[in-house]
Amino acid sequence: MKITDCQVLLTTTLSATQSSAPESTPINKIAGLILEMARAYESDGISFFASGDPVNALAGFYYGFGWLHFGLSSGLLTITTSPGCPFLEHQAVLQPQYREKLEEKACRYAHLLDTALSSVKCAPDPATISHGFAERIHSVAVVYARRGNYFLKSGSHENALASFSYGHGWLDAGVTAGFFRVVAERDLFTV
Repeated sequence: MKITDCQVLLTTTLSATQSSAPESTPINKIAGLILEMARAYESDGISFFASGDPVNALAGFYYGFGWLHFGLSSGLLTITTSPGCPFLEHQAVLQPQYREKLEEKACRYAHLLDTALSSVKCAPDPATISHGFAERIHSVAVVYARRGNYFLKSGSHENALASFSYGHGWLDAGVTAGFFRVVAERDLFTV
C-alpha cells in the first residue's frame, strides 16, 4: 500500500465514524477524545507527507489507525461503512534516500512499544468484563510488536514501523480510556 493510499483509507474511514455514546456522558467524552486523537494523527501524517517526510507520515497514519480501531472495537465509536484495514497489503517500499531514517525509526519504535507494554497494568478488576477487554488491548499490542519484529528481522522496515505504530496506538488509546494504569514511563502515553 502506498502512503497516499493509506492516508485516503484513514481519511475515508474517519469521515464515516462517530461517537456511539449519548452526549454529555463520560463515555461520549472518552469516545470524542479517541476520535480526536485519530484525527490528530491523520493530520500529522498529512503534514509530514506534504513536507517531504514519508517516514513520519507512515508512522502517523498507522498510529491513527490504532486509535481508530481501538475506538471501533471497544464500541466507543461506530462507523457507517466497513472499517478500513491498512494491513490488507504490505506497505510500499520508500525511496532509498529515506532508508536510514526509516531503519532508525523502526528500531526506536520497536523499543518504545516494548517499553510501553511493560509500563502498564490492567486497571479493571479481574472479575469484570472491562478486564477482559484490557487483556485484549494488550494482546493486540503484543501481536503487532511481534509482527513488527518479524518485519524488522526480514528487512521490511516500512511494515515494521507500521506494525509498531499501530500497536502503540491501540495501547495508548487503551490507557487514555482507562483500561490501564501506567506504572512506568508515563511519557510514552498521551495521558
